[in-house]
Amino acid sequence: MLKLRRIAIQDPMQLVWPAVTFAVVFVIGLVVRRLILRALRLWTDRTQSRPGLILTDALRGPTVIWVAIAALHLAIQASDLPVKYTQTSSKWLLVLWIVSMTLMGVRLGGNLVRYYGEQVPGALPVTTLSETLVQLAVVVTGILLALTALEFHITPILTALGVGGLAVALALQDTLSNLFSGFYVAVARQIRLADYIKLNTGEEGYVADIGWRNTTIRTLGNNLILIPNAKLAQAIVTNYYLPEKRMGASVQVNVEYEADPDEVERILLEVVQKALPEIPGTLSEPEPSVVLDPGFGESGMAFTVNFQIEEFTNQFRARTELRKRILRRFREEGIAIALPARHVYIEEGDGAGRPIQGWGRG
Repeated sequence: MLKLRRIAIQDPMQLVWPAVTFAVVFVIGLVVRRLILRALRLWTDRTQSRPGLILTDALRGPTVIWVAIAALHLAIQASDLPVKYTQTSSKWLLVLWIVSMTLMGVRLGGNLVRYYGEQVPGALPVTTLSETLVQLAVVVTGILLALTALEFHITPILTALGVGGLAVALALQDTLSNLFSGFYVAVARQIRLADYIKLNTGEEGYVADIGWRNTTIRTLGNNLILIPNAKLAQAIVTNYYLPEKRMGASVQVNVEYEADPDEVERILLEVVQKALPEIPGTLSEPEPSVVLDPGFGESGMAFTVNFQIEEFTNQFRARTELRKRILRRFREEGIAIALPARHVYIEEGDGAGRPIQGWGRG
């Protein structure tokens, strides 16, 4: 610092020219940056390229830092400063460039993962875990490059991390278990974002996110359930969206034994065939069916109406509409819904049972 102060007093032109060089290069760099970003923006507007838009947004901030680094580097090289100052400054400017590239890579990597996961068929699902893993890989790479630029020997560091990794793994056993379980769940693609799933423990809902520790499920009541990834990997899961969203649904109808089963079957089939095209979320193909199943019950005959729906949540509205239409049609046809029936006996003095009503309802 004393030498720099002495140069500034005795020969200020040694500092003026580098300052002028910095200003000129910086202005030229800003102009070039503006032209490049404008060209990229025009190209993305013309082609509607989402990756191009992501790249443009990611370059907007770091390019200012790059211009400043280039201008400062050229100014230092154009000066008559001692070699140790120029070498040290060049080293730290390189580190600053690596840091800016790392920050840009973190943002760019997260956005690209999100884009390709949402747009490209067959890509991994976009989850918090997948974005975090990509960003973590970029950060680790940037740190290693920065240490190399500062002439740190990273081999002993990696060796020490390998030795200490065992202790860390033991201390963070539960956390690492959730991390790797979440990675397995995301990669296996048996549970995907927006799938409707149900666990053997009773929790069910739409998969909202797969994080590094928990999987978030949004219930039909719009509440969130947080399930540790390790528990999810061990659970028995029913995925109502695989292998496809469409699925079968059914409505059970009980009628009295006095009814004609063939007539009941015909009426139910007419009702469901007419109703499906009018009920949102239902499918007419494959054709619905009516079967006498489970069949003979305690109080009447049980029929099952089978039909197809577009996805799991459509069954609730479809069942409600079908039940109302079936009830109205049964009332028109004079078919009675079966009610619970019981034989009632009364004990007399001699201990013999005598029925007071052979067939009753109650």
